[in-house]
Amino acid sequence: MDTWWQACLILCPAAALGGAINSIAGGGTLITFPALMLVMGNVPGASIIANATNTVALCPGSLAGAWAYRRELISLWDWVRWLAVPSLIGGIAGSLIIVGTPEEWFLTMVPWLIGMATLLFILQPKLVPQAATDTELASRSASYRWLVFGLQLMIGLYGGYFGAGIGILMLSSLSLLHLGNIHHVNGLKTVLATLINGASVVVFVVSGVVNWQYGIPMIISAIIGGWLGASWARTLDRKLVRRLVIAIGIVLTTWYFLKRFLLTG
Repeated sequence: MDTWWQACLILCPAAALGGAINSIAGGGTLITFPALMLVMGNVPGASIIANATNTVALCPGSLAGAWAYRRELISLWDWVRWLAVPSLIGGIAGSLIIVGTPEEWFLTMVPWLIGMATLLFILQPKLVPQAATDTELASRSASYRWLVFGLQLMIGLYGGYFGAGIGILMLSSLSLLHLGNIHHVNGLKTVLATLINGASVVVFVVSGVVNWQYGIPMIISAIIGGWLGASWARTLDRKLVRRLVIAIGIVLTTWYFLKRFLLTG
């Protein structure tokens, strides 16, 4: 991109929309990562820097979204403490893998990662079980405690590496605990996503792979979007938002597959 202002005209709206989508349905990375790739072009290391900058940009937005769910989280702090451990370990491990492996590996994975994230959104109604009855709460929570711990570790690993779709994965696994209505589960999901991304941010910053010139204005935009998205989540049509994310994901998956495997050479 020729100038910083031209880049911001693309990245700031993308970050605001990505932050809002993350608070409502998840999938903000499907907006912000391609925007960063577009702005940064084909310079060496661009995909790793774009991925790291994307994580840094969306993390504060997730935190703002989590704060908006603070009332729903009051009764869930025991689960926050329990699942914070695998979230942090997985986030650190996943981000260490991406900064420690060749960029070519990540470029090859990008179409598959975006495609998998899109597939998760398509399958969301089947992946997220229906809520159980209140009488099942105690036994279900105890029975699935360690299973959800293990699943959260794997989700954290994937989230540290790329992250698109972790919201859907967590909604699926957390539903096993029957924690309450969708706003309780969504609040816990948002906090855990913040922990995964926060752990990754530390690794990316220490590794020096963050483009702060783009990251700072994206952070501000994502915070605004995340707050507004969480505030509007109770009134917006979640199905419409999900369909929009799926449509974008299908287009991006097709484009990245064509670009990587058919339009090269």
